[in-house]
Amino acid sequence: MTRVQLAPISSAVAGAVVVTLLGVVALHWHQLWVPAVGWLAALGYLMISNALLLRGVQQRQITRFGAANVVTAVRSTLVGVISGVVVSSSVAPMPVGLLVALVVPALLLDAVDGWVARRTNSASELGARFDMEVDAFLLLVLSAYVAQTLGIWVLAIGVMRYAFVAAGWIFPWLRRQLPFRYWRKVVTAAQGIALTIAATGFLPVLDVLVVAIALALLIESFGRDVVWLAARRREPSSPALPGVQKST
Repeated sequence: MTRVQLAPISSAVAGAVVVTLLGVVALHWHQLWVPAVGWLAALGYLMISNALLLRGVQQRQITRFGAANVVTAVRSTLVGVISGVVVSSSVAPMPVGLLVALVVPALLLDAVDGWVARRTNSASELGARFDMEVDAFLLLVLSAYVAQTLGIWVLAIGVMRYAFVAAGWIFPWLRRQLPFRYWRKVVTAAQGIALTIAATGFLPVLDVLVVAIALALLIESFGRDVVWLAARRREPSSPALPGVQKST
């Protein structure tokens, strides 16, 4: 087994260890507990996401994982732990501070991996896809958490990207490669920030407005891309893999 293939496996193992240690420490201090369902959710995400990453590495015959992908792998590990905490919150009280302490570095690292990729000239299709999938799942998990207090409509933020990919299975023209737009990255960042603010509960009156504005930006971003794709649906094109062209 190559060192490149060991990277996804290490990420899954690290995440499982962190979740387990979190549960042990929490039980010791009698402050919170991580139910088995939360641990299983975290482990499930880590196993599936890293198995898919490992398959991508093997299919593309990657020989160098790259520093940027290492950063994304760390962020993915955090997302796994966040998933466990969010799922646990549905059956037991979980400190909001713990969730925020995990989410903030995950959001900050989203800017770091792109910067590292540019500085090391190591940007790749696999890295972009890896980064995108981690972003998408983090937004799904955060929207599920915030939906518990603000309402089910918040789930639209986390589900929209997956709905776009599913629509691409029915309408092949939605899988056309989209031109780069930095605005997509801005909108993605806005979703994470808005959901984190809402999760803290520090703005009990304004949190609905903040999340609603973020959702409106997301709808605008997806809507603009769908209009662009629809206008070119009859033009010949080699379709991209579903979701590769989307960063929101």
